[in-house]
Amino acid sequence: MSMRRLAAVAALGLAVVSVVVGVITAVTLFPRGLIVLGLLAAALAAGWQGALRLGVMRWLLLGLAAAALAAGLVLLLGRDPVAIIVVVACAIGALALARAAFAVPVTLTALPRPERPVLIFNPRSGGGKAERFHIAEEARRRGIEPIELAPGTDLVKLVDDAIAGGADGIAMAGGDGSQAVVAAAAARAGIPYACIPAGTRNHFALDLGVDREDVVGALDAFVHGAERRVDLAEVNGRVFVNNVSLGLYADAVQHTGYRAAKLRTLLDTVPEVAGRNGDAPALRWRDPTGLTYDGGLALLISNNPYRLGRAMGSGTRPRLDSASLGVAVMGSAGHGLLQLWTLPAVEVEGNGSLPVGIDGEAVMLAPPLRFVSHPAALRVRISTSHPGRSPAATLPDNAWAGVRALARIALR
Repeated sequence: MSMRRLAAVAALGLAVVSVVVGVITAVTLFPRGLIVLGLLAAALAAGWQGALRLGVMRWLLLGLAAAALAAGLVLLLGRDPVAIIVVVACAIGALALARAAFAVPVTLTALPRPERPVLIFNPRSGGGKAERFHIAEEARRRGIEPIELAPGTDLVKLVDDAIAGGADGIAMAGGDGSQAVVAAAAARAGIPYACIPAGTRNHFALDLGVDREDVVGALDAFVHGAERRVDLAEVNGRVFVNNVSLGLYADAVQHTGYRAAKLRTLLDTVPEVAGRNGDAPALRWRDPTGLTYDGGLALLISNNPYRLGRAMGSGTRPRLDSASLGVAVMGSAGHGLLQLWTLPAVEVEGNGSLPVGIDGEAVMLAPPLRFVSHPAALRVRISTSHPGRSPAATLPDNAWAGVRALARIALR
């Protein structure tokens, strides 16, 4: 039996144990189980209302949410802790084994290396990762010319000058905003690009299949790497590699303290955007057929759709070559809905300049905002020692689909 098939069989077994023990425990704990469900519902409601308020009322509601959640756990663990531990442990084990079963290896074919590859690196990005990993020295060892992005330097001009000087491959060691600039230049020139994960979060690297923990190894994309084509997206002439946010998150990134305290700034922004009565911001968007939609509390338009709200692979994009944009709309506080679309183009309307977060960078843009996808625009090189695919690439869309997929793997 192959390791993949063994992992699928074990995942299904642990899932069955978790469900059976959970059902038996719920029956034996009746009516305590109903009380626990009520406490969990109260915790969710209080937490949401707390996020919509400021000052003392916020902390009272968030404290109430925490207390309700804690009470629910105490009720469960106080009566039959062994059963609860078994349910949780089996569920976690099943998810881990399911990941292993779905992790299909990607075979990357080695290609000839560029003759004059160049690395642009930002020594300040990611808390100084480039300097900490000696990225310039490591690049020279591999025959890659390093060029430092000094404070005040125009990155666009720096990249264009490097390409005009003969670079036939270009890499960027920095955050996602910088990655977008370099990727756009590489696409215009038709030369290969490599993403070096030297930023803070490196979301683009994650979805490309670059190992974010192997900063130095990512340079091997220009030594023994493989090439793939991915899409780029654009809003009003500006290329982005991940997403553009409007509404809640876009207002948050405009605040001075956002980067130092992202969660707190985001929470402080909720009442400003949603209002205490849950009023949605004045955003509307159109699909290519001309239909108009409410932009809701937050609008996220991405270069290929994200997988959202899933246990596995959530927050990542299964593909970067679907030639489409992802549109995710979070409803107003009164609805709390998350709606998803996949479209080739989008137009957003608004009144006056709109605060926008482009790959996490704060920008003000004048509407209408026109979003388009550029299919297969970018030649990306990835080290053959890295996964070469998104964590969500082989994962099912939902739990039931996951069970069916595990069963197919187990029965092969």
